[in-house]
Amino acid sequence: MAGELLIMLALMGVAGLVFLVAGARVVRQYERGVVLRFGRLRGQVRGPGFTMIVPGVDRMHKVNLQIVTLPVPAQDGITRDNVTVRVDAVIYFKVVDPVDAIIRVEDYRFAVSQMAQTSLRSILGKSNLDELLCNREKLNQGLELMMDSPAVEWGVTIDRVEIKDVSLPETMKRSMARQAEADRERRARIINADAELQASKKLAEAAAVMSDQPAALQLRLLQTVVAVAAEKNSTLVLPFPVELLRFLERATPPQAGTDRTSAGQTPRSAPAPGEPPSGSPATNGAAPALPDTVPAPAADRRAA
Repeated sequence: MAGELLIMLALMGVAGLVFLVAGARVVRQYERGVVLRFGRLRGQVRGPGFTMIVPGVDRMHKVNLQIVTLPVPAQDGITRDNVTVRVDAVIYFKVVDPVDAIIRVEDYRFAVSQMAQTSLRSILGKSNLDELLCNREKLNQGLELMMDSPAVEWGVTIDRVEIKDVSLPETMKRSMARQAEADRERRARIINADAELQASKKLAEAAAVMSDQPAALQLRLLQTVVAVAAEKNSTLVLPFPVELLRFLERATPPQAGTDRTSAGQTPRSAPAPGEPPSGSPATNGAAPALPDTVPAPAADRRAA
């Protein structure tokens, strides 16, 4: 009798140990446990640590509270300005209410993924290509607002949404490249024209200074010769325009004591008092004065 009692106690101990092992659960720090007893929510959410459930009666669902990174598959869409693009994104979300995440939605991960794809297609159709390429922050905020409203009912909050990549057709890439090149060329021409305008103003000011100081033009000419000679050329050809020579001639002041001899004219002696000037006809019917040298007759020239 005693042996049977011992066997019964041993069996009961083994059954209790199996029961404890089957009902023991460990909830991690970043998880929460939702217990359903016969399909009905049981008590409060189980916190992190060791907990027990009734085997075969209770069923525990562990919900991860960490931020989940969910990539959104690339979506083909048409923008508002009728450009075909392919866009993919990434979503960062987390569960804030484990009960709603288990009770209200069958699979909250799958639901968030499908909602992200739908919202991405919707916002593509409402945006232009320039907004999609240059104003992604605004589109990210729009996506976050579109997804956050239904996700709150599932116990999920959207932490951040980022558009990761935008793929364009090759023809559109070439068109954008040509547009960028044309814009760069336009800006280069404007800058060049502005530089020419500023240079012309400075040259006009320099010309005004040189007109007041003629020696400045000669100094500038010598500077040009020095700059060209720095190239170590054996031959230096420097053209002088006639206008430059005339300008220098007009700018050179006449020296004192110069007369028309310097201009290549022979001096003439002053006429005596009472005599007519040289080269003028005589008065009172007198014959005009003959030159000192009279040509010899033809016969004398032949004899000679």
